[in-house]
This record gives sequence, C-alpha cells and structure tokens, in this order.
Amino acid sequence: MEFNRRKSHKAKLGNDRNWFIDCIDTQTRFLVSAEFFKTREQKEVIKVLRQAKLKTQSQVGIITSDGYNAYPKAIQKTFTLRCKSNTQKFGVIHNQVNASRGDGFNYPIERLHNSVRQRTQNFRGFHGSVDSAKTILKGFEIYYNFIRKHQTLNKTPSELATDIKLTNPNKWLELINLSTFNLST
Repeated sequence: MEFNRRKSHKAKLGNDRNWFIDCIDTQTRFLVSAEFFKTREQKEVIKVLRQAKLKTQSQVGIITSDGYNAYPKAIQKTFTLRCKSNTQKFGVIHNQVNASRGDGFNYPIERLHNSVRQRTQNFRGFHGSVDSAKTILKGFEIYYNFIRKHQTLNKTPSELATDIKLTNPNKWLELINLSTFNLST
C-alpha cells in the first residue's frame, strides 16, 4: 500500500490551503481511504491511516510516503514500524520517497493526485465549506474505484481489489442498487 498526502492545488476554500490525505494500494490502484482537511497535522494523518488499517486489516506490509515528518510517528501509532518493534519481525516497513533528495517520485500516488486535481480544479463546492468539498471527493473516490478504468490496468481498481463485479453499463445505478440491497438485508 502506498500512503501519501497531497495539498489539493486549486482546491481552496477562500484563501486557505487544504489537504487531501489518502492511501492507495499500489498493485490495484484502489483508493483505500481518503479525507479532505483544513490542516495537515499528525492527527489527520492518523485518521486516514486508521481507516486504511480498518479496511485492510493485516494486509499492509510496506507504507510509502513522502518526506513529511509526521508520517513516521503516525505510522508507528497506527501500524507499528517494524524497525521499532521489539523483535523487528512484526509491523510495517516505512519507505520514504523524497523527490527533492533525488529519491525519485512515488508515481502511483502522483498519478492519483493529478486525477484529483484535474477533477476538482473548477468545482464550485470547494469555494463553500469543507463539508461540500468532502462530499465531492467521496463521490470522486467512488468514481475512481468503481467506474473509471485505470489506463495502465485497463480495469477499474475495484475489479482487481474486490469481489464486486459490475456488469450494468450504468455502473452508478448498479452501485446504488447494490447499496440499497445491502441496506435492506
């Protein structure tokens, strides 16, 4: 799983900076957890990591992030870093990629952030409240995971990461029907 945060460029509420913090699975490109915040502190990073941990259980082995200093502490509090565990056999490995140091780029997450930026650049909801921006980004998360085919994979991330197989040409409608079916059972 790759983990990163990204300031949502052009996704501003007034003149304030805001942050899109997210986790994706690099193999399937499935967006596991994501949130939109007014600040980027350790508590926001932990919230996104906890959502990812809840959804993936013990499937995470490596977490890749950029060089932001809050990540090692947040990962330690949420998953336990293998290098800080008593036996150094349990926990996750933290791989920090810092492009300014010449470590290269974290391409899967950067590609996702380019998609987010492309979709949100002109959305009016981002000029209102954080709640409307969060709603728009949750809709994008569903679109990204279940509707839109990934160019490299030629499949949606959900086709690789889940057992859900959408066959209706109108995948939005099929997802709505599946969700209402699950609510009634």
